[in-house]
Amino acid sequence: MSGTTSHDHSEKKRVALISMGASGGLSLAKFGAALFTGSLGMLSEAIHSLVDMLATIVTWFAISWGDRPADDDHHYGHAKIENVAALFESGLLVGTAFFIAYEAVKRLIDGNADVEVTWWATAILVVSMLIDYNRSRALRKTAKSTSSAALAADAQHFESDMWSSFAALIGLVGVWYGWQWTDAVAGLLVSIFIATIGWKLGHTTIATLLDKAPEGATDDIRKLAENMVGVLRVEQLRVRPAGNTLFVSLTADVPRMMAITDIVALKDNLARQTKLLHSNADVTVTINPIELDSETAFDKVMLIAAQRGLSIHHLTVQKLEKKLAVSFDLEVEGSTPLKDAHEIATALESAIRGSLGPDVEVESHIEPQPLQLIEGQSADGLTAKKIQATLLKLAKLERSLSDVHSVRVRNTLGGLYVHYHCRFAPSETIYVVHSVVDRIENGLQKKHPLIKRVVAHAEPVGQVRHKL
Repeated sequence: MSGTTSHDHSEKKRVALISMGASGGLSLAKFGAALFTGSLGMLSEAIHSLVDMLATIVTWFAISWGDRPADDDHHYGHAKIENVAALFESGLLVGTAFFIAYEAVKRLIDGNADVEVTWWATAILVVSMLIDYNRSRALRKTAKSTSSAALAADAQHFESDMWSSFAALIGLVGVWYGWQWTDAVAGLLVSIFIATIGWKLGHTTIATLLDKAPEGATDDIRKLAENMVGVLRVEQLRVRPAGNTLFVSLTADVPRMMAITDIVALKDNLARQTKLLHSNADVTVTINPIELDSETAFDKVMLIAAQRGLSIHHLTVQKLEKKLAVSFDLEVEGSTPLKDAHEIATALESAIRGSLGPDVEVESHIEPQPLQLIEGQSADGLTAKKIQATLLKLAKLERSLSDVHSVRVRNTLGGLYVHYHCRFAPSETIYVVHSVVDRIENGLQKKHPLIKRVVAHAEPVGQVRHKL
């Protein structure tokens, strides 16, 4: 699972601690200047810096808690605590703005404004703006690299502090020129600016707490999945951010005839391509195989057998006047008692009727399953020579067959196995090829009764010989 690295965690805590010290120092300096000058703008700035310090303390604790790994009770980790901290900080901003606005309006109405302007009070505001600018940039950079909502909120605090310090500075300049009311107006402007920042921060934080997907992420991932070969449609897609991780849960429909290996490869590819779009994604892909209208009765029977781990061959589907007739050879382990084998066949036949309809005629022929591993060795030279001579003689009778090669004769406890390669015209049909090799097999077994099986590998004329 994607998560915060130890380096990211240390960096986040470091910038949070520096910001805590900066906001604490600025708060003390501004309170001293506010008490000496009587400036509401300066007092607003002092309160603002104090709120920033409290917010940074909350940020530090949120980072310490939020970077803990997922556990049995918190499957998606603890990163959302940073969003809770950000929401708390937005509340502090809005509350501060209302208090400053109240004091500013009251002073404008009462007309009580006795503000003394000093050079060092002005210097405090200028230094404050420089520090706020520096901390805002550092916090925003770290917040972006670590996807920290708490640090992003802290950056907003310092940015709002910088602009409100500028407003307070303008208020002091106005007082310097004899316009006492500009200090209260500056306080009011500061409150409006702080309230705007707090409202935007709160809106963004609430959206994150409500699991709002990042802009464009859902469309990008959906388009990626729908364009993937094998995907019929995206049944469900959920995207939710949590800290620096984007959790993606995707369910896609595929044809149920798709091979298991292809399904596994599709899942891996979907997850890999999604992470290329969003490097911080934690992807869960669910594949839902569904039945298609284009499936034939043959497809359905083969799928039903495969789902039960049964091997069938010689499957035949006949279309009669008003119903289908299905027949096949069912392979079972040779030592299986007939009663047990018949139960296996009956269960398979019932499943086929359940899929194709109760009126379907279904019957099976049970035969022993070929041995999985046959011990053997090459036949003696005389036997192999006689069989090869017969093979070449039979092959000459078949005009469509040529170039018999790679002949091997093996001796096993069950009998002789003959393997050979041959060639046919590339345009020849499998019907013809199979008929020819069947005739050769029958001829070999008639001449040499000890032959258990003949395996013929047919190759198109003109292609490189198949390597053993």
